[in-house]
Formats: sequence, structure tokens, C-alpha cells
Amino acid sequence: MSPATPPLLPDPAVCEQARLSRDARFDGLFFTAVSSTGIDCRPVCPAPAPKAANVSYFATAAAAEAAGFRPCLRCRPELAPGEGSWRRGDSLLARALARIESGFLAEASVAGLAAELDIGERQLRRIFVERLGAAPLGVHGTRRLLFAKQLLSETALPITEVALAAGFGSLRRFNDAFLAAYRLPPSRLRQRPRSSAREVLQLRLACRPPFDFAALLEFLRQRALPGVESVGPDSYARLVPATDAPAWIRVSAWPGDATALKLEVQGVASVQLLDLVAQVRRMFDLDADPQAVARVLSADALLGRLTTQRLGLRLPGAFDGFETAVRAVLGQQVSVAAARTLATRLVQRFGAGVDGAPLEGLDRRFPTPATLADADLQAIGLTRQRAQTVRSLARAVREGRVDFRRERGLDDFVARWTALPGIGEWTAHYLALRALGHPDAFPAADLVLRRAAADPGATLSTRELQARAEAWRPWRAYAAIQLWRSASEPAIARARP
Repeated sequence: MSPATPPLLPDPAVCEQARLSRDARFDGLFFTAVSSTGIDCRPVCPAPAPKAANVSYFATAAAAEAAGFRPCLRCRPELAPGEGSWRRGDSLLARALARIESGFLAEASVAGLAAELDIGERQLRRIFVERLGAAPLGVHGTRRLLFAKQLLSETALPITEVALAAGFGSLRRFNDAFLAAYRLPPSRLRQRPRSSAREVLQLRLACRPPFDFAALLEFLRQRALPGVESVGPDSYARLVPATDAPAWIRVSAWPGDATALKLEVQGVASVQLLDLVAQVRRMFDLDADPQAVARVLSADALLGRLTTQRLGLRLPGAFDGFETAVRAVLGQQVSVAAARTLATRLVQRFGAGVDGAPLEGLDRRFPTPATLADADLQAIGLTRQRAQTVRSLARAVREGRVDFRRERGLDDFVARWTALPGIGEWTAHYLALRALGHPDAFPAADLVLRRAAADPGATLSTRELQARAEAWRPWRAYAAIQLWRSASEPAIARARP
């Protein structure tokens, strides 16, 4: 094994056991590289296990590529879920990765990224190499190439469209980069004939088990907006905003595989696909590491029991930040059903209709910030103060005073949003949980949380709940989901010791 094992790796003995047993819980937590073949694999690779003497372990696919290995064509490292622990939260590394995933390095330099993070360029490079085994540009390049590899393997998009989708400015640059990294031309991975522009794309999105997809769908079903989104027995579908033509996505379980979801896409431009896939992965929290969360929450008697019973619960993310912010304001101090009723009225009154619904039941877009900035919202039953809050929020988003950039720290995000009139800590933290997928967001003022965390028949104060939740960092958002879920399942709530 490599003597310079990066510190983000699990213990080498754990890696060895997981590799030999093909343990899906470790998929994406490390990658194996085989010196005799020059290939790197996921720990779940179905190929015969190589000799331990020929195996090195890497924390990331980018690190394996930087060491000269090329991805396996059988287990396909591009399908591995991301390592959720260190990619999220407020650490400098997590913020830098969020910025890279937003496409920053496609148009700017590493020096510019370092300046945004307020550190030196050499320091940023050193952190990446020490922690991830690859420089920032290497991480950026590997991400693009692995996504291109997935599109080549799973879709019939023309290679020119694949190059654009992966963020390459020209086909020649893409061909050169692909050949240099994988030692074969992109055309070698083509498995289907060229597609038409109207064909529905299907992509496999891997997740780390256990994954409670049904619980996520139930959360989304209770809040689904008619016309904008639809939640079926085993799928979620919605219109994609900010597209010229009607575009939609549908997410469902991958048939016969509990470690993957199926994403169907139509009408989305190729250049938007990489961001779209990242958006869907965040919405369904596919990169979470349930074991890492459980190690922290299990120290609490109540949460330990809940986590054991519902280890697969994920953060229910949101597809569109502005839509979520408006709906969070509508949901202040009212029930989920009442908030949904108000949001439905809002969409019917101010949302744009879609001609020829691309999917049954999807025929409206959520109103834009420009539309709501001066809208007469009292006409749909909002109080004057609540209507003013929505208008102020819409103006702030339109003017860029608030945003949904994941590289912002939680405190910075909350401070920006609570500076707006009518936006308090509860709304800001709820928004960070849903729209950003921040793992430590915690709306402590929530009445349901304060009751669910207390002894039967009692209610904690906001300050008391905040104090107790300090022990749940950096996974307080997962604690909130567990408590919300327990409050909706009386049998579990009554089973407290």
C-alpha cells in the first residue's frame, strides 16, 4: 500500500476488508488502484480482487488519476457517491470544493479561488494535495472527465454535446484531455447510436446505503405544488425553471438496485447537465455518509435509538432556492397543509403557464423574483406583513443581496438572510437545510423539534434545545430530520425509554 496514505482515507485495514467484501457502505469513501493494471476502481468492483501487494488506496478519484491510474470500465468510478463528510459544512476545503462544483474554475484561476477564500494560492494548493491527493485543477478536471465518461456510457448524446456538457470549450480539447487521462478516445465508450434532441436522457445516480427513498418521497409529497411538481408512489418529477423550452426531470428508484436512483431528463441544454445532476444529488442527499452521522448522533439516547431505526433518513433538499425561500416564508407559524395551500394559490395566480405540458400534471412554473417583487400578494390571502416579506425577499434575490451559494458558511448565510425584514433564525436555518443541504443547519425555534426532543408531555425552550444540540454538531440537520420524522410516527415517539 502507498506509504503516503492521505489522511481522509479510512484505516487501511478497514479499506482492505471493505474491498474484499465489496461493502457498498464504503463506496466513494476511497478508491483502489492496482499497480499491475494501472486501473483505479470502486471498492464494490465486481472484478476478481487483486493481490493486496498490488493495491494502493486513494481518498479521491482525482488522487488516483494524479498518480497515473485510469478508471475501471466495469465498476465505473464516475458512479461512486461523493464522500459526504468532508465535502460539506464550513471547513475551508468544503467551501473550496463547493466553489469548484459550481463551475468557478471553468472560467477563473486557482489564484482567483484562493482570493475568494481569503487564503494564499500556495496554501490552497497544499491543502488540496495533502487532503485530497490532487491539486484544485486536478479535482476540477477529474470531475469533468468522469461526468463525460458517464454520458458516453449511458446516453446517446453526440460527442460534441458530451464535451459541452462536461465543460469543455471545444471538441478538440475534450478529445485530448480524455485520451491523456484514459488512454483511449471517447468514441470507444459509445454504446448506443446517436440520439435525437427529443430523446429522454437516463442517468444512474449512485448513493451510499442505507437510503430511505420512501421517506424522502413522503416528505416531498406532503409539500408538492400542483402544476410545478408531482410525487408519485415511487418517483418525483418537476419542471426545470430558467429554461427556454419546457424541460423536466423525474427521479425514481433504480430497478433492482437499492444503491442508485434513476434520473430522467428532457429539454435541458447540454451545458446545464453537469450542474443539474449536482443539483439533483443535493436534493436527494445522495452523497451522505449515514455511518458518519450515526457515530455522532448515537451518543444521544433519543437520537441514538431513532438513528438505529431510521439510519437511511436523508436531508430532504429542494430543487430551487428562491422557490424554497418563498415557501419557507409562507410556512411561518402555519401548518404544512396551510403553507401548501398558500403556495398553490401563489403559483396559480402569478406562475407562468407552460404550453403542452411535457409531463402529465406539470404545466406551471413557479413565479420569478421579478414577478413577485411588486406583486399584490394580499390578493391570495397573505397578511400585509407576510406579503411585504415575500416582496422584500424577491427584491433581495433579484439584486443579489442574498443568494444560495453553498460555499458560504452557515453563520454568514444566516446573517445575510436574517437581515431581511420578516426573516428570522427559524426561516434562515430551514432554508439552509432545504436549499443548501447544510448538514449543521438547525431551526431550533421549531415547535415540533422542541416537543420531539423533550420528555413526553414537555416542551424545551429554544435555548434549551440549542444547548442540547451542541453535542449533535456537525450533523444537527440530520437530528432535525430524525426528530421531525419521530413526531409524525406516534408509535416511535411512544417507544422512548
